[in-house]
Amino acid sequence: MEILRKIVSFAVAAAFLASLLVPAPAQAQGIGIIRDAEIENTIRTYATPIFEAAGIEPDAVTIRIVADEDVNAFVAGGQNLFITVGLILLAQNANQVIGVIAHETGHMAGAHLARSVEEQRNAMIESIIAMVLGAGAMATGTPGAGQAVMSGGQQVAQRQMLMNSRSHEASADTAALTYLDDTGQSARGFADFLGLLDEREHGAVGRRDEFLIDHPLTPDRMEFVRNHVKTSKFSDAPEPAGFDEMLARAQAKLAGFLLPQEEVFNRYPENDNSLGARYAHAIAYYRIPNLGKALPLMDGLIAEHPNDPYFYELKGQMLFDNGRVREAIGPYTQAVNLLPNEPQIRVGLARAQLETNDPALNSAALANLTQAVQKDKQYPPVWDGLAVAYGRGGKIGLAALALAEKAMLFRQYKEARAEVARAEKLLPPDSAGYLRAEDIKQAIKNRDKDEQ
Repeated sequence: MEILRKIVSFAVAAAFLASLLVPAPAQAQGIGIIRDAEIENTIRTYATPIFEAAGIEPDAVTIRIVADEDVNAFVAGGQNLFITVGLILLAQNANQVIGVIAHETGHMAGAHLARSVEEQRNAMIESIIAMVLGAGAMATGTPGAGQAVMSGGQQVAQRQMLMNSRSHEASADTAALTYLDDTGQSARGFADFLGLLDEREHGAVGRRDEFLIDHPLTPDRMEFVRNHVKTSKFSDAPEPAGFDEMLARAQAKLAGFLLPQEEVFNRYPENDNSLGARYAHAIAYYRIPNLGKALPLMDGLIAEHPNDPYFYELKGQMLFDNGRVREAIGPYTQAVNLLPNEPQIRVGLARAQLETNDPALNSAALANLTQAVQKDKQYPPVWDGLAVAYGRGGKIGLAALALAEKAMLFRQYKEARAEVARAEKLLPPDSAGYLRAEDIKQAIKNRDKDEQ
């Protein structure tokens, strides 16, 4: 798992793990993106039937988890779905999350954001897209849990951009209920989640959940969804097997990594022997760090679930981040064998292979990185790894090209221009790498023209 160690926002570097969710001064707040294969794949598993019912190609949708304790979900820039940590942690079951996804898919299919003609809103949409692409200052530091975090526009921009009209909300609700019926799923979770938010809104002094700010909740909307639950033949349909456990694991993982230690053990008491509790405990101990307690918990989970790639991945990360690099290769390799098409896990293995500084492992790392980048070009660590692997292999031109790609990802055009110039001097003319460098150079020129 590649999850937060640092967030760098447009305004200022945010706090280290334990204090991540503590409110910062308004001018220092930014939106951080958590990249984690397991949690992203959980949300995608929930969302895929909904996307298909809406006529949206699932693989065309970018799904990102937002490092924000507020309860919110939103779409931006077309087919980009964002769900906050706060929403995932609040949800009581998978059906509630699915209901929210169905509602956001209604916005996506209805192109509600695209209909806005206000220049300010368009600019804010661009800032959210920039967040997806890893725009802004790059998260730096030691390799491991932190490099996967990217930053974007300020929260105030998000709030202003996402003020959907009531007509759009009603339309998205109608679409959501249709998608849920079409996929044979209950709308009860959506109704319950809206009710839960409504209770929080009226029962907690000073609380303003972002979902209610961004999605104005009216009595008519509440009644509409609840009436559908009364009449739909799918209202008592059971959730697919394993869906609630997937949510419990995502919640445990986020809590273990993001909440203060005391809150982790309040949420998951030490005498709780459930899978989610042991997952959270293992991560909490690893953060201290106390591998003497963390690793036995992970080994126990692996013994119970020997074909689970995410447990092996986390064990590999624990070992890697504590300097036991060669030991990390084994569990990372097992994770890749179990889930070969997951780019984030391949990058984890490649990073461990490179960190050994063993020339014999460089070609294996390069192979893993090459496969990973074909799946996810928006994942910054893959470009870091490629630059190192190419450099050690004497392919300095390709190393420079990888750094140019990464700079473009973060919209650091000065750095991209310099790396492209270096790549062009070193790469054979008409080679694939040289032509890609030319494409990047042209993209920078086009941007410069647009800004004149």
